[in-house]
Amino acid sequence: MTDSKPPGNKRNIDPQLYAQLRAEAKAPYRGLRQFVYFSCALSGLIGGVIFLAQIIAGRDVEAALPNFALQAGVVALMVWLFRIEQRANRKSVDREKLSKP
Repeated sequence: MTDSKPPGNKRNIDPQLYAQLRAEAKAPYRGLRQFVYFSCALSGLIGGVIFLAQIIAGRDVEAALPNFALQAGVVALMVWLFRIEQRANRKSVDREKLSKP
């Protein structure tokens, strides 16, 4: 009468999509962390442009220079963390592809 297969049978799903979904299930907040890293990097970039403009204009260079360095450090840190997350995601998806049942 009815089909005995469960509706979410993994044989009905593209293997690449299935691997990506399993990797996402193992690290559910990866996308949120990447969004936070991107947002902080963008904020640091905007702050860096503002402090760089102050340095170029010669306004309060003694205070603007350390602040610019801090903003550049924030951008570098966020880019580094974002790349680590992307690498981990790729490895996780690749691992899931290899361990495909």
